[in-house]
Amino acid sequence: MSGVRNEESAVPGSDGGRGNGGEGGAGRWWDDAATRAARWRDGEARWAARWRDGRAGRVTWWRGEAPWWRGRAVAGALVGCVVLGGGLLVVAPDGDGGAIGAGRGARVAGAPGAPGAVAGAGGRAPVLAEVRARAGAGVLAAGLSVGADELAVLVADREKRVRTRPRDSGAWAVLGAAYVERARRTGRVSDLPRAEKALRASLRLRPHGNADALDGMTALANTRRDFPAALRWGERAVEASPGRWTSHALLLDAYDGLGRYKAVRGTLERLLDADSGPAAQAWAARVYWDQGRREDAAAALTDAAAAAGTPAEEAALWVRAGELAWERGEPAEASRYFTAATRADPGAADALAGHGRVLAATGRTAEGVRAYRAALTRRPSARVALELGELYESLGRAGAAAKQYGVVRELVRRSAAAGVNEALVLGALEADHGDPAKAVRVLRAEWRRQPGLKVADALGWALHRAGSHEEALEYARRATDPARGGEVRSAVYVHHRAEIERALGLTASARRHGEEARRINPYL
Repeated sequence: MSGVRNEESAVPGSDGGRGNGGEGGAGRWWDDAATRAARWRDGEARWAARWRDGRAGRVTWWRGEAPWWRGRAVAGALVGCVVLGGGLLVVAPDGDGGAIGAGRGARVAGAPGAPGAVAGAGGRAPVLAEVRARAGAGVLAAGLSVGADELAVLVADREKRVRTRPRDSGAWAVLGAAYVERARRTGRVSDLPRAEKALRASLRLRPHGNADALDGMTALANTRRDFPAALRWGERAVEASPGRWTSHALLLDAYDGLGRYKAVRGTLERLLDADSGPAAQAWAARVYWDQGRREDAAAALTDAAAAAGTPAEEAALWVRAGELAWERGEPAEASRYFTAATRADPGAADALAGHGRVLAATGRTAEGVRAYRAALTRRPSARVALELGELYESLGRAGAAAKQYGVVRELVRRSAAAGVNEALVLGALEADHGDPAKAVRVLRAEWRRQPGLKVADALGWALHRAGSHEEALEYARRATDPARGGEVRSAVYVHHRAEIERALGLTASARRHGEEARRINPYL
């Protein structure tokens, strides 16, 4: 894609962003990845023994003599189809898609001892079996990551197997969710329409009780930031299978995007009643964070990362911990977390973007630019591209900034073609670097559709930039007043409120909120 490329090879690593040469962090990242792969191979026999014992309701991976990951087995939400060159390739797990429902003893398709397990695949067989097992456990739709390579193996294998089972509803459900996960990880939004076709095919074949496909549709809608649709699909998934933690987890995003915060709290309770493993703790941490319970969020993320089941899952959790540390105004701690994430998964684009944010804010702007470029190389993101453009603008590089804003518009256009809602990014771009009146129009429509806190803050800022300061203050208050739902202690939200109050001549209130923003994050 023009305008998004890695022009400089240095990537922040454990050396604090000073490059990845022979003495840098890249070698250590790959060494760590190789070590983990060896652990997966060593643990494969023990996986098989557990499955042969028939304990499908609770799976434990053993490292030595102690468990290092434990998760509740639930119905599979990873599903599949892909249209390539006009030919339809489908993937079919066994039976009803290899789903493992609560209280059922079904086996994961392709897991050790199950029909379809790969034989003679050499060193890749253990990894493939592990991916299949985790896919069948229904965690990918709820955001529990596997690595990009493992995900590619899963997609290819499922495509190959489904050719002979085109009416298997579970197969369609598995690859559809896999496409959602791949789009999330890589930024390849063209995967999302394919995912929708697969998931709808699953629902046509099995219209009742198909919680796998319903979870996949909820995840797809959340990824597209279509929270009304996510709410409809998520509530259907819970109705179809009330005990699935994945369905409750996916509903959290929908309720949050719609500004229904009481529902968020109730859904979190049901989620933790259904499961208390690493993925559930990661979702809980997001809610704690939004409620201003920073210590609870940090503890939940640390515990979840220590119990992570794959390097990619570990990386995703460290990224969340890094973002939380950054929100608290702790750049050194945030940098350590982002470094841990890139060690676990060198392709973690969010970790590189987080590094860029920290480096730029602490004065290491050249390294910040390189980190942002590296992140965009791994995964095109309109939000990250906008941050890089603003960094260029702060450095007086007007030409580079203008070019980057063009990249943002192109990425927003591509996302819209795939059904992804980028109203918040487009609103921010227009408010600060384009036409504030257009930003107001875009964000008003977004507010009518899904009135969450992020939209309230963005609309308030756009109205301020367009000169409508009094109306802007109403939305800024919504975003920051706990009595009106604004529980998030965000330095950005409070800073926006301070600037709006300053424009209205509310000097004392503006000073108070400006100081609060600096207390939350002095590096804003």
